This record gives sequence, C-alpha cells and structure tokens, in this order.
Amino acid sequence: MKKFLLAFSLLLFTLHSFGQQFSQYNTGTLYDSFENPSRASFTPDSSRKYAFNFFLPNFSVNSFLTGNSQVPLKSRAFLGNYTTTNLVFGQNRLNRINANLNYYSIMYKAFTNLDGNAEIGLSMQTKIEGRGIFSDESVALFNGPTAFKNDHYDDIFNNSSTYQAYHQVSFTYREKINRQIAVGVKLSALMGIRYQKIDVATSALDIDRPNDQAFLSMTGKYKLNYIPGTFTTHDYLPTFRNPGAAIGAGVSLRTRDAFNLQFNLKDLGLIRWSSRSNSYNFASIDVISDFSSNRRERNIYEAAKNVAKTNNVLGSFVTPTNAKIEISANKTYWLDYNSQYRYSPTLILSKEMFFDGVTAALVNPITHGNYTLTLTTAYNNYKILSVGGQFMIKTPNAEFFIGSERLFPTGRLLFAATKSAGQINRSASYTGADMFLGVTFKFGPLIEHPLNASYIPIDSKPGFFKRIFSRIFGKDDEY
Repeated sequence: MKKFLLAFSLLLFTLHSFGQQFSQYNTGTLYDSFENPSRASFTPDSSRKYAFNFFLPNFSVNSFLTGNSQVPLKSRAFLGNYTTTNLVFGQNRLNRINANLNYYSIMYKAFTNLDGNAEIGLSMQTKIEGRGIFSDESVALFNGPTAFKNDHYDDIFNNSSTYQAYHQVSFTYREKINRQIAVGVKLSALMGIRYQKIDVATSALDIDRPNDQAFLSMTGKYKLNYIPGTFTTHDYLPTFRNPGAAIGAGVSLRTRDAFNLQFNLKDLGLIRWSSRSNSYNFASIDVISDFSSNRRERNIYEAAKNVAKTNNVLGSFVTPTNAKIEISANKTYWLDYNSQYRYSPTLILSKEMFFDGVTAALVNPITHGNYTLTLTTAYNNYKILSVGGQFMIKTPNAEFFIGSERLFPTGRLLFAATKSAGQINRSASYTGADMFLGVTFKFGPLIEHPLNASYIPIDSKPGFFKRIFSRIFGKDDEY
C-alpha cells in the first residue's frame, strides 16, 4: 500500500482546497470566529474572559473523487487489485480527486473591551491546498499492459496537479462598532512545508510486450520546493525556509429587519519558496521495466519521476494561497410560542479568487437549549451536491461539535473500507469523505457590564475601529 500511495503522489494523487466547512457559520464558536473574523465568540454577562482549545484538535478534513476511476481506485485501496472494466480509452475522460485539511493546533482569544465588544486572538493552524485532474488511462497504467489493446498511445497522460501545505500563525482583532456593524481582521505569517506542481503538455506510451516493458515520454513543467534530503515527518515542523504572509477580513452587518449579513475575504496570501527550490522544464523518456510484475507501481513511479526531474533550474518562486470571497445572509426564527426551539438558516456563496471554484450552501441549524442539530446542503460548479449534518453542544463557556458535510458518501466509503463489494463496485456521481471536530473552553473572570458587575469591570473605552468610524461619520445613532 505504501508503494501504491507513493506511485500516485506524482501523477494521480492531487489535493484541492475546495471543501469548505460551512456548518460553523454563525454558531459563535471559537472556530467560527477565527474562520470568519467579524464574528464574536464571547457573550457579555454570560462568558468568561478567555477562550482556549487547550491543544485539543479543532479541524476539518475533506475529500472527493469524480469520474470513472472511482471503482478501480476503491478496489485497489480496499481489495489490493484494480477493477478497470469501466475505464474508457481514447475519449479524454478525466477524473478529479480533491481533498482539504484545516487543522488548528492552537486557538486562544481574549475579550478586551466592553464598549467595543472587542476581542483579540492568536492561533496556529496547518493547511493543505491543491487541485488536479487525471485521465482514465493514467489509472489503467498502474494495472499493467493488459488494459491496453494497442502498443502506442499519444497524449493520454496529459495530467495537471498542484499541492501546497503550510503552517499559518495568525493574530485576529474583532470589534463591534455599533449595534449594526462589526469588523474583524486576521493577519497571518505563513511557513511553507511542501509545494509540488506538474503540468504535462504532451505524453506518449509505447509498450514492448515481448520484453515486458514500456517507454514513457512526457513534456511539461514541474515545480518542487527545496527539502534538505528526503522528505520525512521532521519536515512538517515549522521553519522560516519558505516564508509568507496572508490577510483576512470580515464585516458583519445587521439590518433593520433583523437579517445578519457577512462579507469575508479569507486568507489572501503569498508564499516565497526557498531559492534552492527546483523548476523543471522536462522533455524526456524513460523505461518502465517489469510492466506486468507486482513491482510495476513502483517502476511506473520511478520512470515518471526520472522524466519529470530533467532540465532543472534552481531558484525561488512565489505561489498564492487559495483565497476566497464569501457572502452570507442569516436570520433567526422561533419555531414555538415558548421560544424553546430556534431555527437560524444561513445562505452562503463562496468563490475562490485565483481558481474556478464556486459553491452555494444552505446551513439549517435548529437549537434547543445548549444542543444544536444542523443540516447543510451545498452545490458547486463541478455539479456535486452534498448533504451534511452537525451535532453541537454549546454553553457560554464550553463548546463541542462534530459532523460531516458529506454524510452519505462518507458512510458509503466506510462500508467500502470493510470490503463491502456493493460499495466498492458502486460508481456514483462522486466518492467522498468528510469530517470535522472541535472542542474549546472559556475561563477567567466573568465579562460583566458595569450595572451587573460584582467587581470593577474591564476597560470600556471605544475600540480602534469605532474611533475611526466616529471620526469619519460622526457619532452614530444606534437603533
């Protein structure tokens, strides 16, 4: 299995940060406040002054696979062999495999100002971003020569992919300017971990069946960041070898008819990869030996690597983070006369700034006391409809949530992992998996308004953004 994953890392396995975690919108959790910086995570007269995750995990992980390769890759992953009968040759059938990781290892916030309802925060997270497509023939290649009827093929491996992983250390500041407007910013230092990008312009495969070998030729471009030696788990530790910076900002607006609008710019940033990084303009050929043996996956990987790593130029390069613009609208309704059940739907539109990703989502939470059940539906420009669910327990000083934004595909994949033939051989619109989890606590003195205070309250001078707002527009009449 290790060889199988290694072989797919160059030509097939690509990551894509298209999977957002929408279910946390307008929940008021610590996770929500770091992802959407204009959102508050404290409630005066109820919450304590400090919030921290105590190094407990707060993360979301997401993946999906589309195209004819679903059955072959599931059968290889869970049964050890490829079922390639549904692959189509010569028709440029493409597959897309996507994944996203957003892992907060540290989340800390403090409430600093009653008058401005101001909060400051520090966080450290690890993110993975990328995107890519690959052909049906690329999957068939790893099953050896039996799937190929002819001995010569052109342009069947013209794949493209990117992969980017980095650490992000952030400072956030959020302030409520008045009853209608809140503003938040997120300033981040980035530390690149890994970057790979390959674009294959032309390709060819010639099979020499008598000698059980094949000749793989490709032209294109390949970029790879510098790693001192072989990449190991040690290289995941933060370093300043590949520095970068990012900015995020958000504005929350409450209208007169009680709609809550949000406008977010998420993590617009750049990473400068080391001057010892590699840029290859390859145009080469290599031999895949023992094409029908059980070593073929490793041999294919080695041949592809040898072709891609030719005509090297050392030098730094700059890559963007996958920034997004998101707009949302929310309104709260009570479902009963006793105001025990609250329904607070949020409609979200998300657009990737540098790529083609567009997603529309509707988040439907129902809250009773400290418990919330959420149903989330989302549809993207890849024509993928996903349905998710979330369970959350939230009090003023503690919160726990768990869920998935692709409930049914995640369940089907779990059944496939138990070697369920029905799920392994099932070719749906997509195969996917998704999970998110978080837990945080608040501690310290209680945040109290002066009339309720049991001790001298914290400073209540106007916040930074409110002072600027007042100088520009004058003192506002709050309603």
